[in-house]
Amino acid sequence: MDAETLARRAACHTFLHADGYVPPATLLASVPADTVPDVYGEGGVVAELEAHVADLLGHEAGVFLPSGTMAQAATLRVHADARARRTVLWHPLCHLERHELQAHARLHDLVGRPVGEPDRLVTLADLGAVAEPPAALLLELPQRDLGGQQPPWDDLVAQVGWARERGAAVHLDGARLWEASAGYGRHPREVAALFDTAYVSFYKGVGALAGCAVVGPRPVVEEVREWRRRLGGTLYGLWPAAASALALLPDRLAEMPHRLEHARAVAAALSDLPGVTVVPEVPQSPMMHLLLDTTADRFAERARRLAEDEGVWTWAAARPTGDPHRVRVELAVGRATLDLRPERVAGIVAALLG
Repeated sequence: MDAETLARRAACHTFLHADGYVPPATLLASVPADTVPDVYGEGGVVAELEAHVADLLGHEAGVFLPSGTMAQAATLRVHADARARRTVLWHPLCHLERHELQAHARLHDLVGRPVGEPDRLVTLADLGAVAEPPAALLLELPQRDLGGQQPPWDDLVAQVGWARERGAAVHLDGARLWEASAGYGRHPREVAALFDTAYVSFYKGVGALAGCAVVGPRPVVEEVREWRRRLGGTLYGLWPAAASALALLPDRLAEMPHRLEHARAVAAALSDLPGVTVVPEVPQSPMMHLLLDTTADRFAERARRLAEDEGVWTWAAARPTGDPHRVRVELAVGRATLDLRPERVAGIVAALLG
């Protein structure tokens, strides 16, 4: 967003998406005053967070990293090196494929192989059509670009088994694992236990300062830690982000079932609006996509008016679809959304449609 748009957002008092606008002072206040700092990632609150997340997710060890782009590609490289294979199977809308400037290939000599179709989840049949022995299978839970969909539990277990039978590692892109666990009605440990390694984010659903973690077997995690250093991620002090995550994680994790319940109530309210399609119809995690029958220009203008005239922030812009008269937005249900009754959310979306 440009400076004008950022200022418009900061001036609003009501927010529709996720946690809304959180002022820097509020984010900094999530760092406890008695935080014990690390030194180059060793000791202090960083070590405390790593141990806590590993225990929470039922894995042997964990490592804190400043970004998911660094974390996931490094983890997949470790799996690939151990198996003397370079191919990683993933969904066509995988974050590494679409948003990371091919870092996996340019930095780690990995070959990403999309499996299945972009408009649906990967299936066991899709995997069965692959003859090449992969180094790893990456599964994203929930699949963000499909509105937070995720496979039925038995299908997920079967896909993990398929990879293991072929000697491949199974890695979880769990940027939203906290939301996925609510969708499955299972503790995050039960979901993460299916995988050899799991990546989790602390700034998305948790709302902490930027940062993430990878958990898995200690030898794999320690190799990822070395890659963190090679890639420039071992800063002199990682403690502010780690302390923020450790402080906020328990309450936000406990909140996820309520977020899912609210997401489903919001989806039901939106389903009665002409010109709105909710994807998926019944949210499978605390998020959804909305297909709106309007143009990108009309959407942007009405969103601007809502912000300036009513102090209601929705989205700065909508994503195009193949239809010039239909756009897509993502609605993640966070603390700001929880403050709005479903009928209020539907009224705001109706205003965007005019």
